[in-house]
Amino acid sequence: MWADHAIWWQVYPLGFTAAESVAQPAVVHRLPQLENWLDYAVELGCSGLLLGPVFASETHGYDTVDHFRIDPRLGDEADFDHLVDAAHARGLRIALDGVFNHVARSFAHPEWFRGGDVFEGHEHLVALDHGNPDVASYVGDVLRFWNDRGVDAWRLDAAYAVPPGFWRAALPRDRDTWYFGEVIHGDYAAYVEQSGLDSVTQYELWKAIWSSLNDRNFFELSYALGRHNALLDTFVPQTFVGNHDVTRLATRLEDERHLGHALAILFVVGGVPSVYSGDEQAFRGLKEDRAGGDDAIRPAFPGSPDELAPYGLPTYRLHQELIGVRRRNAWLTRARTTVEHLTNETIALRSRHGDDWVLLLLNVSDEEQPFPLDDTPPVPAHSWKLLTSP
Repeated sequence: MWADHAIWWQVYPLGFTAAESVAQPAVVHRLPQLENWLDYAVELGCSGLLLGPVFASETHGYDTVDHFRIDPRLGDEADFDHLVDAAHARGLRIALDGVFNHVARSFAHPEWFRGGDVFEGHEHLVALDHGNPDVASYVGDVLRFWNDRGVDAWRLDAAYAVPPGFWRAALPRDRDTWYFGEVIHGDYAAYVEQSGLDSVTQYELWKAIWSSLNDRNFFELSYALGRHNALLDTFVPQTFVGNHDVTRLATRLEDERHLGHALAILFVVGGVPSVYSGDEQAFRGLKEDRAGGDDAIRPAFPGSPDELAPYGLPTYRLHQELIGVRRRNAWLTRARTTVEHLTNETIALRSRHGDDWVLLLLNVSDEEQPFPLDDTPPVPAHSWKLLTSP
């Protein structure tokens, strides 16, 4: 499937385009701003644009009021169609964020609410009754409507709160569309099997990457990679080191010298990777558990890439380098990764498919470290090396 070659650039449109924080009646054509960034995404090496919420909502996009209408703060359906055409013309797939677990209180069908249940304590987010066949029919209609306008994939928000069988009833399978769900904890493989989704988000690996680097404990990463390999027997996880819901990687890492280590892990292990817009420029931002606590990780971007500050360029170039390795070795999407050397502060990871392999050597210690493998050089302190098969 085409998703085996996908590398997503994720954008949170309401923040990216500096839209108002609450719904506005007037249509403001902000979606065209994203077209100024499509070539940038292509040059980065990405093959898809993963959009956060674009449907009419009350505030942050996850409190939807109408799934069939573009949020007026972003524009209208014509703006969306133009963006899709512009992306496809550059070979970029389009993915949308489908928020179908909960809706805003002003949603037009209160009879579909699940007994007044709210989502994770947020009083303005009301859970839908996924046992109601009308809800499944509605979700299917929404997906078909936007698929017919050129959408290639969907991120299904808060899928972990939705019974997996609901997706089997709701998802249309009349085209080559890729569906992945937001699942944070639990049995990822079982959820995929029961739901019929193509993939789910790999939060376990995300946590292990930054945590093992901060703690200088690669045993955590080794354990997580063993579990990750097992998942690949069932499905290909959606992998990331940053997204719109978590503290920025450059802020999360306690030692900025380890940013390259995290990125190298992401791009040499199996999965369908995504890059959260701004991470490729080493943007910083702390997520906080308070009103407005997402603002720092969902900032406005300038009108075009030419207006970016120059100090992010080295991180952008590093992303290009590693994504280039990924694209030249597309088999990495389904590769299994073995640990060939392991200490608290050093690890050797070999990702293999048939006769092809990529070997990643990571050192987070304060001294140069040898690796007891054939033809592998020592690695300087707080550095990494990448070797590929002939």
